[in-house]
Amino acid sequence: MSDSSSASTWQNFLRLMTYSKPYRIGFVFAVIGMLGYAAVDTFVFAQLQPLIDVGLTGKSPDFMKWAPIFIVVMFLLRGICHFVGNYCLAWVGNNVVADLRLQLFQHIINLPVSFHDQQSTGTLISKLTYDTEQVLTATSKALLTLVQQGAFVTGLLVVMFYNSWQLSLIFLVITPVIAVMVTMVSKRFRKVSQGIQNSMGEVTSAAEQTFNGQKVVLTFGGQTRETERFAGINNNSRRQRMKMVTVQTLSVPVIQIIASFALAFVLYVANMDTMREQLTPGIFTAVLTCMVMLLRPLKLLTTVNSEFQRGMAASVSIFKVIDEHTEPDTGLQKIDRAKGNLSFENVDFAYQNEKELALKSLNFEAKAGQTIAFVGSSGSGKSTATSLMLRFYQATGGKVLLDGHDINDYVLADVRKQFAYVSQQVVLFHDTIANNIAYGKPDATPEQIYQAAKSAYVLEFAESMPQGLDTNIGENGGLLSGGQRQRVAIARALLCDSPFLILDEATSALDTESERHIQDALQLLQQNRTCFVIAHRLSTIENADTILVMQNGELVEQGNHQELMEQQGKYAQLHNIHFGDN
Repeated sequence: MSDSSSASTWQNFLRLMTYSKPYRIGFVFAVIGMLGYAAVDTFVFAQLQPLIDVGLTGKSPDFMKWAPIFIVVMFLLRGICHFVGNYCLAWVGNNVVADLRLQLFQHIINLPVSFHDQQSTGTLISKLTYDTEQVLTATSKALLTLVQQGAFVTGLLVVMFYNSWQLSLIFLVITPVIAVMVTMVSKRFRKVSQGIQNSMGEVTSAAEQTFNGQKVVLTFGGQTRETERFAGINNNSRRQRMKMVTVQTLSVPVIQIIASFALAFVLYVANMDTMREQLTPGIFTAVLTCMVMLLRPLKLLTTVNSEFQRGMAASVSIFKVIDEHTEPDTGLQKIDRAKGNLSFENVDFAYQNEKELALKSLNFEAKAGQTIAFVGSSGSGKSTATSLMLRFYQATGGKVLLDGHDINDYVLADVRKQFAYVSQQVVLFHDTIANNIAYGKPDATPEQIYQAAKSAYVLEFAESMPQGLDTNIGENGGLLSGGQRQRVAIARALLCDSPFLILDEATSALDTESERHIQDALQLLQQNRTCFVIAHRLSTIENADTILVMQNGELVEQGNHQELMEQQGKYAQLHNIHFGDN
């Protein structure tokens, strides 16, 4: 697939039009309607010459008798063509944009974590909403004007040349000048449109960031700072839009002024003796009327050019994301349920565009049913190690082995089915408690959901809610407390029944009583599963089979709690600090 950013406007337009293939019948009817509309208008203007030279002079009384019926029939046909052209094109355009938006959404959620690390959510939402709307404008209103008015201009020129090629040729002298003008303006439109899209992404991103952190903003009195920051971004968006308005409003009168000079010259030539002998009142009126009528479609074609270029700039922005490579999945080996063995062999890892290694020669082995704990300060590589297990990132050196095989040899979806994951930053969806618990196992029965909720002590608060487990908990579980949200997440992990369990500070948001209940549930869960625990609270991992002490991406100590305490090393130091032991 070609690089959208380096492709021409025409190439991107053709690529965009491939999305209309499933709706080509509607597109054909739209084109017929638009051309029919232009043809009717052209035909009406073509009758001006016989109306004046034949009808009004009385040469043919029948001509004037049928003229009223002719007008009614023409406007009836015009109305039908207008409806068919507009409706069918809108139908095609909305379907194309709906498909494009769906493809963009599917592609974004399948892009690797490394891509999302570098992109703000607000920018991606802007592409999904604002940019796709700009594409809709390009595929409907802009295309309607380009085809309909373009055909009308062609029709008027044909009528003009048919009546007087000499006067028409004079008017066409301005065509190259207008073409150069439109080309220059088009480039400017596209550049400004890209600036508008970027500014809209910044507006969306800033608003989303502030609204998500509302409690922090209110707590620290940041309303004024956030308002000033947003005002600056919003003002930049306004400036970008005004640049577009400036180019648009200047280009239209300039083109019309150029056309007026040509029209004035035509009037001058028509007044010459040699031309007056060839021109009848009907011919002169028809040619002059067509020339005047050309000014409006020329204006519309110039005006719509800004919308068309805006849509093309938006399509470039969208195609740039669609052209991003999805997560690599070269694995061919299927795996239904792993035995539960996992090991790291000399694993190195560096984040994208980072020279410093986040993991350095990491070696450890976890046997089925064991609990492995990661301990260390922030940035020591604990979460990075678990991210490699889930194949959110690819190791830059060494191997991660699952049941003795390179984890990259397995089908990606099969690998992730082997893991249940509970993070300290709980993510819940705007849905019921039951559906959030069953998110990792959509085919779970109500009985299974109930048992998982009971084991994670979700029922303790769910039963007091209006609809129990069927209560909607709002965006990201906003109606629940931190501890309640954590329990729902743990219930979700319990229901998955995966051979591996990753707990990243899973009990950090629980009160003492809830934590005791959860620890009981987790001990039961860990009996038949390999569990990886990331914890700063050392009391939660004292019973782990193996404790891995991480520092600056390296494994500095390894053993169980008793062994590490006897070594009087890094772990013992952390333990003493944690419990205030001198």
